[in-house]
Amino acid sequence: MAAAFAAALAVRDGGRVVLVDATPELLAAAVDAVREAAGDKVETVAVEFDAADDGLVDAVPAADLVWASRVVHHLPDERAGVERLAGLVRSGGTLALVEGGLGKRCLPWDIGIGRPGLEERLHAARAEWFTRMRGGMEGVVRAGVGWNRLLADAGLSDVRSFSYLVDLPAPGSPELRRFVADYLDWISGMAAEFLTEDDLATVARLIDPNGPDWVGNRDDVFILAASTVHLGTR
Repeated sequence: MAAAFAAALAVRDGGRVVLVDATPELLAAAVDAVREAAGDKVETVAVEFDAADDGLVDAVPAADLVWASRVVHHLPDERAGVERLAGLVRSGGTLALVEGGLGKRCLPWDIGIGRPGLEERLHAARAEWFTRMRGGMEGVVRAGVGWNRLLADAGLSDVRSFSYLVDLPAPGSPELRRFVADYLDWISGMAAEFLTEDDLATVARLIDPNGPDWVGNRDDVFILAASTVHLGTR
């Protein structure tokens, strides 16, 4: 996304992209992507604390757009995280949070192996994992409201949302099929304890590139997903 922002800035009046992360490898990869897209107007800030920390405002320069994609839901106190991020926004600028939407769909309901409806059970298991993950955080504070309320409570105005669709229908490209295999591996590994042995065995067959049921050989897989962006202006 940083590369997309840099490319958009490059065809306007220019601008600066500041990347903030705790993982040096991710920062380095993002810098390479931004430079490939739009040159060298990119800076990095390596932090050792999360977005709800008081030190964020001192470590990160103020910006016209602060973009946080699927970050805040990993914080014990989501409200504090939104408030700290809002504190980075210049007057007239925007805070954008990517949170929620609709879960990714990739598979037909009946894939011919295992019990039909595998993908629905994968999503249900991930929801159970997410609930436990949130509940098990040290110092967790339930927000109890939606993202628009959190943005408004952080002092932002003109709060609004929009969703964007990713629709890559079957037959998918080889790259799409490999992505689906990686996605199934990821979601089943995350939520393994909430899945039956039969469903885990089915996923194992789908992600085995040397097996007869590898999902990469199927021409009926696809990607359909929607993500929601919540915005507020200082």
